[in-house]
Amino acid sequence: MSTITARRATTGDFPAIAKVAVATGQDEEWAGSDPAYLAYLLEHGTLLVAERDGSVTGFGATRLIGDGPAAVSMLCDLFVHPGTHGRGCGRAILSALWPEGPGPGGPRRMTFSSQHAHALPLYTRFGLDAWWPLLYLAGEVQAVRGPDGWTVSPASAAEVAAAEQGWTGVDRSADHRAWAARPHGQPVRAFRHGELAAAGTAGGHGAEYGLVHLAIAPGVPAGDAVLAVLATLHAPDGRARVCLPAPHPAVRLLFAAGWHHQDSDLFMASDPGLLDPRRAVPNPGGA
Repeated sequence: MSTITARRATTGDFPAIAKVAVATGQDEEWAGSDPAYLAYLLEHGTLLVAERDGSVTGFGATRLIGDGPAAVSMLCDLFVHPGTHGRGCGRAILSALWPEGPGPGGPRRMTFSSQHAHALPLYTRFGLDAWWPLLYLAGEVQAVRGPDGWTVSPASAAEVAAAEQGWTGVDRSADHRAWAARPHGQPVRAFRHGELAAAGTAGGHGAEYGLVHLAIAPGVPAGDAVLAVLATLHAPDGRARVCLPAPHPAVRLLFAAGWHHQDSDLFMASDPGLLDPRRAVPNPGGA
């Protein structure tokens, strides 16, 4: 019987990773078929591949968010070629990415799980529980009305990262630089009655364009912040998307504006408090 082994990826693995990504429906910008995304994971995270009989059969990656005991290991990707499903490939990758077992006081972990039948049972074995759906919403930017008293202006990745770090204590500089480098990438800052209230980055190619990630100042209405930024985006074809937790207050507001629900992932974490579903505007591949 063939053995599946997991090892660290190199740039030479990118074409093989892309084949797995395309076979699993990830043939899009800022996914496993995109060399820029893989280079980002290789530099700022841990990117592994699984091999069977000398061929790459799957890949996975984690990104550490924060430092010290409060740091969270985010599983950004875990995809297995359909022809290898059920043979332990996913478990081999995840065992290498998360070698420490779960338990009380153990590692802080999270991911946005797909709806694949194998995903939820596998992640549960590694100490994650399912908490809420992450909704992929899309619609016309012009249909969104920004709330009164808000202004939004272009910014630098450094300015956005500094704002987020000031509110959360977490340095996301590398992430905002990478997101800003995507097609149509643009960091922005939003002000409420003249005070800095939110900061994030928009970008993406084609149907992937939208609000990639948004940090919101404490005490600021999260729904208003999302609408204020979305209403000012310069969407290439007039449409944008955003990923929001199902309980987020902006969800109702966007449905009322005619936006549509395209897809869903499932937030899974070792602790439900790792993300606030009524305030977070996360990036599924890096929170």
